[in-house]
Amino acid sequence: MNRSVRLWQIIGFVFTGISGVLLHFLYEWTNESVIAAPFSAVNESIWEHMKLLYFPLFVFAVIEYRFVGKQYENYWCVKLLGTAVGLLSIPSLYYTYTGALGVKADWFNILIFFLAAGAVYFIEYQLLKNGIGYFGKPLAALAVLCLTGLAFVVLTFVQPEIPLFADPVTGLYGI
Repeated sequence: MNRSVRLWQIIGFVFTGISGVLLHFLYEWTNESVIAAPFSAVNESIWEHMKLLYFPLFVFAVIEYRFVGKQYENYWCVKLLGTAVGLLSIPSLYYTYTGALGVKADWFNILIFFLAAGAVYFIEYQLLKNGIGYFGKPLAALAVLCLTGLAFVVLTFVQPEIPLFADPVTGLYGI
């Protein structure tokens, strides 16, 4: 069973990487479609890059659940923990390197996305393999994951004017 989970986590990493890259350009490719906006990057803010990680993670989690997730009582709890690690990694790494070095590099921002995705799937594999990460409320964990997605959708259109939401290229917020 561990081989199956490992394979699914590798597939998930590849799926998340490819989907995240495609979602980065989807809004532009659809001529700034309001339908694409909630799921794709509408600017270069850190928040929008977190969204590029969240939606592929969530979609893959739903797919993976159908094939292997039902075998694990801790599945949705692990997915919530993994997603939290990934989402927190992006701003943590970005603000640490830009603050420490005083520079911003696109290649490093891309690397951060893949490091965050890798951390998610590595942690999830370890937790599923070892039966850790169960806090007794898998439906609550799924609900929190869904509410996180709703927050990404809503905050695409109504963004607070704080640095997390600011486009570092234009200085603007949101669409």
